[in-house]
Amino acid sequence: MVSDKPEGRVGTLLKGGIVVELEPACVERVDLRIEGERIVARGPDLPAAPDDEVIALSGKLVFPGLVSAHQRLYASLGRGMPRPKLEGYEELLEKVRWRYEDALDLDAVQVAATAGGLEALQCGTTSLFDLHSSPKAVQGALLRVGRGLHEVGLRGVLAYAVTDRRGALGREEGLEETVAFTRKARGRLRGQVGAAPLFTVSKEALEGIAEAVKSTGAGLHVPLAEDPLDEKLSVERYGSSPVMRLVDGGLLSPQTLLAHVGHLAWPELAQLLPTGAWLAHTPRSNMEAEVGYAPALKFGHRATLGADSVSADMFAEAQAAWLRSRDAGQPIDVLRYLANGQRLASQAFGLQVGQMREGAVADLLLMDYQPATPLTAENLAWHVVFGLGSRHVESVMVDGVWRVWARRPLSVNPSVVAEQAREAAAAVWARMSEK
Repeated sequence: MVSDKPEGRVGTLLKGGIVVELEPACVERVDLRIEGERIVARGPDLPAAPDDEVIALSGKLVFPGLVSAHQRLYASLGRGMPRPKLEGYEELLEKVRWRYEDALDLDAVQVAATAGGLEALQCGTTSLFDLHSSPKAVQGALLRVGRGLHEVGLRGVLAYAVTDRRGALGREEGLEETVAFTRKARGRLRGQVGAAPLFTVSKEALEGIAEAVKSTGAGLHVPLAEDPLDEKLSVERYGSSPVMRLVDGGLLSPQTLLAHVGHLAWPELAQLLPTGAWLAHTPRSNMEAEVGYAPALKFGHRATLGADSVSADMFAEAQAAWLRSRDAGQPIDVLRYLANGQRLASQAFGLQVGQMREGAVADLLLMDYQPATPLTAENLAWHVVFGLGSRHVESVMVDGVWRVWARRPLSVNPSVVAEQAREAAAAVWARMSEK
């Protein structure tokens, strides 16, 4: 590259790069010109305007920014924490996940969002859909998550996971938080109405969620059937399966985002697909939690990928998803899954995300990838699965602004972020041990 750090210019001209699009797959040596937050021109040998910053790419990849459709940023402070020996999913919730959530305060929430957001950005993830939970620090929690993402320059759609786990007061606080944020979110941030696993969501809570969806016009973000326990306890407590509760509540639509979807019989899955709901497959998280394989090949044309509580490295997620599906004898179309994340972001923000074309928002990556074999549209999926990775991400642009340049974040100091995160993690772990 011929520039140290482009900034303060009328336009940016990316010359001599290999521009990649995911679906339909496209690999083309072509120039891109960016003004403001948009791509304004694409073509061979584009001329530079007088004030353009010209960046010579010499064959490096220009790749669309990736999207995590289901993220738990607050988990960024839990990596490597001590944990007891567990017997199944219920103990994982009660002894680890819920204790950890209960130990979060607002400062920890913001630090976790900054640290997790920075990691996502450096991995080439430019947008994420975060489902948050901090039952003892509800009011203002999404604002704190938003501040963390704003600090690093990431695009985010945020929701608070409404639950009855801490009673009616906690439920109402969660509803108020997710609705209030959704109504005021602007710019690179948007809101959704969130819910916890439905076996922790009462009839009254589900009615409140339905009213929140109606009043805000936002979609619902909810984990579904991560483990068979979701259906078992939902039926025991509320007399109906999670899917039927969503159907009866009128909560399945093209704006609904369902995460995990690992343990549904085909008749229930067949009820979901015609609604146009998005299904976020989370293979690395599923394997870590030992909850079994989600039959991703059956997820239909609105299936995408999320990282959940692990790092928002969507190259790693895509590779795990494809390899696990191949091992199950049901290989998925990995490019479609990644492209659907960009379609989901396009829907949430009302922007064209993921297309390296005129009029699209400039969320993109510059990647230093020198493949040992030809790279074409026909074999792009194989390069994604077996070659490309976050280690190749050199620079990251979000909304037309460089957020990472030459592998260096521009708006935060990674060492400071890491130090603050370690301090916050130690405090959270200490509060967990006091319980």
